[in-house]
Amino acid sequence: MIKILFYDTKSYDRESFDHVLSQYSDIQIKYFDADLDPITAALASGYDAVCAFVSSDVGKKTIQVLHKAGVKLVLMRCAGFNNVDLNAAEEYNIKVLRVPGYSPEAVAEHAMALALGVNRRLHKAYVKVRENDFSLQGLQGVNFHGKTAGIVGTGRIGAAMARICHGFGMKVIAYDVYENQDLKQFVTYTSLDDLLKKSDLVSLHCPLTDETRHMIDHDTIAKMKDGVILVNTSRGALVKTDDLIEGIRARKFFGVGLDVYEEEATNVFENRSNDILQHSTTARLLSFPNVMITSHQGFFTKEALTAIAEITLDNARTFQQGSRSANEVTA
Repeated sequence: MIKILFYDTKSYDRESFDHVLSQYSDIQIKYFDADLDPITAALASGYDAVCAFVSSDVGKKTIQVLHKAGVKLVLMRCAGFNNVDLNAAEEYNIKVLRVPGYSPEAVAEHAMALALGVNRRLHKAYVKVRENDFSLQGLQGVNFHGKTAGIVGTGRIGAAMARICHGFGMKVIAYDVYENQDLKQFVTYTSLDDLLKKSDLVSLHCPLTDETRHMIDHDTIAKMKDGVILVNTSRGALVKTDDLIEGIRARKFFGVGLDVYEEEATNVFENRSNDILQHSTTARLLSFPNVMITSHQGFFTKEALTAIAEITLDNARTFQQGSRSANEVTA
């Protein structure tokens, strides 16, 4: 039997894991509302593993407390792991396993929804009609058919987005250090500079690393077409927010769709409707009429939640059996 303490669980987390838990009689789960950090990590005493999410603090201090509590495994119920100190985990002999491909189509479909939303000003149209304003001023968009989509990162999610764009009749170009051979029938690989120069839609689908942090900044924005649409459903820090705001103010972008953003750690999955977002770049972004922001919901489909639950518990079982998992991440 392996005992797992789940941190930062919402009702939908509990529903999805409880739905599949009957298939895992060798696993015992306890849910906890608070997120994982150096203080709450002490609550894991007596557990073999903890389950964390993209917003959790799994830094060195947290790893040290988990080690002291006897925890041997960190299960990330997400694809990203940039919030985990992998060097510390290795130092304290704590394994880290993630969920790399729960539903790439879910995120890719949301990326296209954001692209369509900001293009056709659906966020504005909804509010206008709700107020009995049926005029068309401020709602004009552009055809995607015949335009060029630039996909930055062609892993599973980027590949799914490339297929969607191709289905819309777009010319698809891509940049990735590792080219996806399955896409070459309809995708042309090029340099990042060339992609930015030619694309009418730029969609980001790469992990956050030291090399990709702030890859979209003042210099790369300057290389983009005037009137470009930018979509980010990957990691907030891929985009330097202050430079993005500068570009929006300079009317560089026709629209910007964001499901992730640099400040999301304090906002994501939380109800802040009664709060004033002081000194917030998120609030500044929300002030622009051509920007649409969602709360890191790209993954949030029934199918994806089921897959996350199953893969997470499969990871726990694999660890318990002493087998090596392809989903393990190391420094």
